[in-house]
Amino acid sequence: MFLYFRPAPPLGGRASHCSPPRSTLATASGLSLPLFPPHRVGAMVNVPKTRRTYCKKCKKHQPHKVTQYKKGKDSLYAQGKRRYDRKQSGYGGQTKPIFRKKAKTTKKIVLRLECVEPNCRSKRMLAIKRCKHFELGGDKKRKGQVIQF
Repeated sequence: MFLYFRPAPPLGGRASHCSPPRSTLATASGLSLPLFPPHRVGAMVNVPKTRRTYCKKCKKHQPHKVTQYKKGKDSLYAQGKRRYDRKQSGYGGQTKPIFRKKAKTTKKIVLRLECVEPNCRSKRMLAIKRCKHFELGGDKKRKGQVIQF
């Protein structure tokens, strides 16, 4: 039988609200196990430069060239930009709030897959998880290899 409980607050002089208690799982033998494993956001991600995957246009698996998606330059003629520039013009200073409370330290990586078939060249996006270090076409890890710096 499993029992769910929260550990008691620390006995030191610090208040319990300084560090929130971590939920644990108590087993019949008295061991306590964490319910949620720690997230691995900081892991290095290495993606090969080519990938054999399904192409919707060719209707079969084809080799695709992999590149990292980059955001394009914002258009000066988009409706929101025109409205913002009109509102900003003249006296009165900054009219809209400038976002400053950035919460995330990483971005989601988006891969751009391009079919290498000469008369196809169709492109599609593929989002992968968040990571701090992303590498495209780096050296593969080998078992038993000596690490050199």
